[in-house]
Amino acid sequence: MPGQVRPVADEQDGLLAYLAQMRYVLRLTAFGLTPEQLRATPSASALSVAGLVKHCASTEEGWLATVRGEAQPIDYGAYERNFRMADDETLDQILSWYDRVAESTERTVREIGDLDHQVPIDHSVPWNPKDEDFWSLRWVLLHLIQETARHTGHADVIRETVDGATAYPLMAAAEGWPATDWLKPWTPAR
Repeated sequence: MPGQVRPVADEQDGLLAYLAQMRYVLRLTAFGLTPEQLRATPSASALSVAGLVKHCASTEEGWLATVRGEAQPIDYGAYERNFRMADDETLDQILSWYDRVAESTERTVREIGDLDHQVPIDHSVPWNPKDEDFWSLRWVLLHLIQETARHTGHADVIRETVDGATAYPLMAAAEGWPATDWLKPWTPAR
């Protein structure tokens, strides 16, 4: 996937394309890391690259379940578990899950086909507005783009702290771009 979102056909296509781009850039923060580096928490927070990917997958999955009107059991330990890569998990497992979530999101949005589709607002949490009853599907997609982009920024900082890699050199390495005078693809430290 290129560094820029492709031209879009319409609003729905644009929202899905920008969400896909943010997912891709988040995935790139994990490119080439060892399991130990994926779990590393080198900042003042407990965030890791793998944990952020898991969190974004979980968040998107939860929002789309809400869009589809599916009941979601309350799991008070899920929030913390979804911010860290378990000892028995692999990056491939996490990315495969994220791929399934992305496919489900795109299928759901295309099936609904109406960005004004009403999504009930959960009034049990303090951060949601109490004077509104519904989000729109458009709002949910914009929120997911915002959430994924915010956490991609966190992952960028963590990745750079772990091994010095930054977004475009990682993209160049992942996509096989040729080296230029101004951009060298990332290579693992020896």
